[in-house]
Amino acid sequence: MRTFRNLVAAILGCGLFLALGSTAAYAHDTLKSSSPAKDSNVTKVESIELVFSGRIRFPTVVLHDAQGKQVTLDPPEAVGDKVTTRVPQPPAPGAYTIAWRVVSSDGHPIEGEIPFTVGGAKGAPVASAPQPAESTGVPVWVWVGLVVLVILGAGTALLTRRSRKSEDLSQQ
Repeated sequence: MRTFRNLVAAILGCGLFLALGSTAAYAHDTLKSSSPAKDSNVTKVESIELVFSGRIRFPTVVLHDAQGKQVTLDPPEAVGDKVTTRVPQPPAPGAYTIAWRVVSSDGHPIEGEIPFTVGGAKGAPVASAPQPAESTGVPVWVWVGLVVLVILGAGTALLTRRSRKSEDLSQQ
C-alpha cells in the first residue's frame, strides 16, 4: 500500500510539473518589421532589413521575382535581433517576394515571406508554396511527460491488480 501511495504522489508531481511548466520555453520570436515592408510599393531596393522580437541566428534570405526567378543577394548578416543583406543589382519594376528563415532565440527555426512591389508595378506577389506557420502547438516535452504519466498509470494499475490478487489468495 505504501508503494501505491508513493507512485500516486510521483504521478501527481509529474502532472503538476507539466501543468505549471514554463510557457516561455516555446514562445518563438516573431518578425516585428521589415524593409521593404509587407505589401509595400517601393521605388527601389538596395538592401533588405528584417527586425525580430529577439536575438536570432543562422539567417537565410532569398528574393524572387513574379516568375520565381531568384535575385542575387549578398550573404545575410545577423546582429542581435536584426538581419540585413545588400541587393547588389537593384531589381527592375515588378512584383517580388522575400523569403526568410532564421533560428529563433529559443532554438526553433521560424520562416516567412514578404511580398512587395518595386516601381509602382501592378501585379500579384509571387505565388509560392504555403509557408509553415510558426509552431504554436504543444511542445515535445509535454508529450514526453504525458507518455511517462500513461506508463506510470499503467504500471500502477498492474501493481494494484497484482497486490489485490495476492491479498485475495492469502485470505482464502
